[in-house]
Amino acid sequence: MPSKKRRRKEERPKIHPKNKYSDNPPDFALLASLYPTFKPFVFYTREGRPRIDWTDFNATRELTRVLLLHDHNLHWWIPDGQLCPTVPNRSNYIHWIEDLLSSHIIPRDNSNEDNVRGFDIGTGANCIYPLLGASLFGWSFVASDMTDVAIEWAERNVKNNPNISELIEIRKVKCSQNTLSSEGLSVESSYSEEREGLPSSSLDMPAGEDKSYNGPSILVDVVRDGETFDFCMCNPPFFESFEEAGLNPRTSCGGTYEEMVCPGGEKAFITRIIEDSVVLKQSFRWYTSMVGRKVNLKFLVSKLRQVGVTVVKTTEFVQGKTCRWGLAWSFVPPATKIVTPHVTEKNILSFMLEGIQRQFGAIHVLRSVESFFLAGGASCKLNASSFVVDITASADHCNALLNNDVKHIDEVASCSNVQEAPSNLCFSILVFQQIPGTLLVKGSLQHRDSALSDYSNTWTIILLLFAGLFSSIVQQLEASLRQKFCKEKTGTNYI
Repeated sequence: MPSKKRRRKEERPKIHPKNKYSDNPPDFALLASLYPTFKPFVFYTREGRPRIDWTDFNATRELTRVLLLHDHNLHWWIPDGQLCPTVPNRSNYIHWIEDLLSSHIIPRDNSNEDNVRGFDIGTGANCIYPLLGASLFGWSFVASDMTDVAIEWAERNVKNNPNISELIEIRKVKCSQNTLSSEGLSVESSYSEEREGLPSSSLDMPAGEDKSYNGPSILVDVVRDGETFDFCMCNPPFFESFEEAGLNPRTSCGGTYEEMVCPGGEKAFITRIIEDSVVLKQSFRWYTSMVGRKVNLKFLVSKLRQVGVTVVKTTEFVQGKTCRWGLAWSFVPPATKIVTPHVTEKNILSFMLEGIQRQFGAIHVLRSVESFFLAGGASCKLNASSFVVDITASADHCNALLNNDVKHIDEVASCSNVQEAPSNLCFSILVFQQIPGTLLVKGSLQHRDSALSDYSNTWTIILLLFAGLFSSIVQQLEASLRQKFCKEKTGTNYI
């Protein structure tokens, strides 16, 4: 009898290695023996394993309280109904911030490396990120929120920990009378997209598909004139409705309407953070946010490339069966010795076209590639024997291909301190036959030797802008080819 081949299980990302709970998950039995208030929430399976009921808000709140006390010496509490954070999951985010800061990808302006200052967007009554950041690393924080309950309890949690209380400032966000209410009624926000430095249509979402954020200020008008921070962080409202927020029957972490919901969900909320970052630019070394849905991560990265950030970083947070993603970006010129390999990696992008209809072959796809770029006005040279198309595209051509108003290459051409800054994007698209019905399409971004040998910060920014623009164009090309040649619209499979 032939032996059955075992399927290789895909290795899932793990909890952050620096997380206290990476090798030592919470011991419910030990905690129950040490803290009588937690003991009633612990029960045992037939195998004798201690468990708690994750659908019981009181149980999850008490677990958070005893973990913060036992492992971090923090005194903490929140009233009924407020969002209750899980300590291991929130610790993952804090340690990722530490990784970003210690990597020195984005250099600091001052010499005092120990004086790290963060901004927590929507800290909530729990104030979990400032408490963990201050207790673990001695970071200082400004923590913002809009509701009276959140401000009151965040201040209580800070005052109840006098050893770190001077490190954390709780800041109330002023809400205009026109901002969103829990009943879902909203009119114009006090935030104006016509502020200096923000292109009014740069991040417009497709009509009928997404809603724009229309709530209180997030960073602009909350960050004060002259303030600078090493990072901001955010656990955004993930959902578009309160009904959607309650769809997971396996957990009960509480959460008010303001903490859980906004029109457009996390996509709209984080898009507003991106818009604010365009205004504030280098007031922060790093802008970061947690993302709850992977499909939104790709959308948001694309938006960041449009506004010309210098660096984009992503990661995945895993705790038990819960997955979240981290998104970070910066406008600060990066340290080239760290970033240059990142630029090189983005010079080549590939995707697979699977399920190609029988009547089509590689030459048909190649000619369609040529037509795609000619339609945008770009200059093309097709070599049928090598199955390659060489493309040269100006700023206007690229904007026509992407069908938006963001002038990526105009930003590069405006770098007056760089001699002979390139104003055109040059790249090649190759088509390879893999197996019948499957083609590999590979795009290669071309740089002049002088660009690659020049390690100035300005050249690094140019290469990053080119790489981001190139990535967006390849994504548009892929969508066009899939629609024309493939039987099934499968997801992106970049190599």
